Amino acid sequence: MADDMEKTEEPTSKKIEDARNEGNVPRSTDTSGFVTLTVAVVAVFIFLNFIASRIFYLYEFYMSYVGVALTKNIVTEIGFVSLRELLFMIVPLTAIVALSGILAGVMQFGFVYTTKPLTPDLKKIDPIKGLGKLFSMKKLIEGIKITAKVAIIFPIAFYFMIEYTKELPTVINFSMMGQMYWLMEKVIILVLIMLMIFFILGIIDLLIVRHQYFKDLMMSKQEIKDEYKQMEGDPHIKAKIKQVQMQIAQKRMMSDIPSADVIITNPTHYAVALRYDKDRESAPRVIAKGVDNIALKIKEIGREHLIQIVENPPLARQLYDTSELDEVIPENLYKAVAEVLAFVFKAENR
Repeated sequence: MADDMEKTEEPTSKKIEDARNEGNVPRSTDTSGFVTLTVAVVAVFIFLNFIASRIFYLYEFYMSYVGVALTKNIVTEIGFVSLRELLFMIVPLTAIVALSGILAGVMQFGFVYTTKPLTPDLKKIDPIKGLGKLFSMKKLIEGIKITAKVAIIFPIAFYFMIEYTKELPTVINFSMMGQMYWLMEKVIILVLIMLMIFFILGIIDLLIVRHQYFKDLMMSKQEIKDEYKQMEGDPHIKAKIKQVQMQIAQKRMMSDIPSADVIITNPTHYAVALRYDKDRESAPRVIAKGVDNIALKIKEIGREHLIQIVENPPLARQLYDTSELDEVIPENLYKAVAEVLAFVFKAENR
């Protein structure tokens, strides 16, 4: 009994789907951060000329009011233009970064829409459970990851900053434009190095998060048994299973039709395909039967394989009502079917 309660089994697809519906998905903040930061850096470089042009415009706009007495209208205009230009510079970047954050989540676990996490739950404010989560293994792992990231990123960034400061005595002699180019070059190098580090950390964090996620969803043998019983009792699932079983049986039935000796019809609504192998079977066997559309399909396949189609409405109806699929015909129909088979075999010189 103890073995049944131990969580030793991989989570079922239903358990994973239920977790997704509740908003519980493997979300790596480091991976999302890397994608967002990369997109933000690329966006800044793309919009750099545009941002610079707006800054120069603001500079010229402010300079035009030098020496002018400030009135209420002028202050209002300065505030309006400043806000407008600020929005022009910030809104495109903000929109792109927001979309990249959504994209980072979709890349990790697909599109998930649920309001479950927003549903009020008094258990979430339980101080005892909150204290338990504070000292949980998950929090310990998060703490270790944060410490490791700081221990890796800070020394590397500090090293490059020290190296850059060694070049300052030389850079002082550069022109203003030369100093700007030097600064831009060093910023690009530092950003690329940081992105590479964040990329490696993101991959590691993603693997850890996914491992921990599926570990948390592990199930006991008893839970799997209970889930199976619950699924079996669900009328929708039972109907779905029955539908799939019928589709499989129908597909197998259609594939057996080419081996039939005769197809008996009524002639439009019913069709029953019979096969008789006297060396292996004591009586003809029903290998396919159906009404309406299925009957039409049976006859269509029969014509494709040159199988004799005999119109006998009473016999077709009796065979359909009293015979089971993949079983020999009832004994009371032996004589009627024998006459049909004799006619068919004679026509085919068998």
